[in-house]
Amino acid sequence: MSSLSFSDPERTIEFEFVRATENAALNVIHWLGRGEKEAADAAACDAIYGVFDLVDIAGEVVIGEGIKDNAPGIFLGEQLGTWRTGSPRFDIALDPVDGTSNTANGLPNAISVMAASERLEGEAHAMKNLPTFYSTKMAYGPAVVSAIAKGMEPLHLDDPLEVTLKRLAEALGKRVPELVIMTLNRPRHADVIAQVRKCGAALRLISDGDITAAVSPSLADSGVDLYWGIGGSPEGILTAAALKALGGEMLLRMWPRDAEERASVLQETTEEELARVYTIHELVRGQSAIFCATGISDSPLLPGVRLIGKKAITHSILMRAKSRTVRYIRADHDLENKTIHLRSVQRDANI
Repeated sequence: MSSLSFSDPERTIEFEFVRATENAALNVIHWLGRGEKEAADAAACDAIYGVFDLVDIAGEVVIGEGIKDNAPGIFLGEQLGTWRTGSPRFDIALDPVDGTSNTANGLPNAISVMAASERLEGEAHAMKNLPTFYSTKMAYGPAVVSAIAKGMEPLHLDDPLEVTLKRLAEALGKRVPELVIMTLNRPRHADVIAQVRKCGAALRLISDGDITAAVSPSLADSGVDLYWGIGGSPEGILTAAALKALGGEMLLRMWPRDAEERASVLQETTEEELARVYTIHELVRGQSAIFCATGISDSPLLPGVRLIGKKAITHSILMRAKSRTVRYIRADHDLENKTIHLRSVQRDANI
């Protein structure tokens, strides 16, 4: 960026985020199906660093990734951008590869994803940083939000799924057997899976990538009506940024994995906070929110990277909460001419 005088920095910076997730997806695609999830994650991080090393923003990572399994990652508190004097300030949440296991195994449902919120001088962080590794989440789309606003009994995280699905069907004008529920295929979800099947609704199990899954009910053509599951807390914040732009909603509560994590978390928060159910506007406060993602492998959200000879086709989504604008971006990349800026290469060049 050559000028920082624009009144709305969000509009000047949003496509840099797309460029970062595009380059991450392109740098990762050669790891698809090779069984090396940490190498794939490292490749994505390298490309994201490489883009922001050249962009005049002051970006602070307030929601990082990689902490859960000590994988390579871009971590909490890191700085992205040049941080030159006068650069616009942004809080950043990211997951360079949401669906690392899927990427390693050549499976669908992997994306590179980022979110950002402008942070004005003197303001606190706009994005809630949750201390637990995992959270319980229930996400639904704008039609359900509208039905609740018109007087329908709200959905509650602790309601039996039989009650939730009846209410969901009412909001969507469907019968319960016509509903499609998505969740992660995990042992911890055995009871949820059993309840959905007992109610007669259709079930879509995924092995990884719950950002895409939680956003899906807010996409008209996804074929998914509800997401319910226990997944990563950082991914919940990224989902909240997307849902602010799409008009959907998510209910989220922290989920300590065991007594040891619970005791550790209670050293920095309270029992009341641990039991609290957050909405998207409490997870990402204020009007400013950008969400972008690029498909690595095919998902309900986006097609994956297509390699055709010496060209690559990427599909990305870019959303802004202020304007409720959602852009779908197809890009054709000539790999003989395209430069994917990598921090590792730039550092090697400077040695």
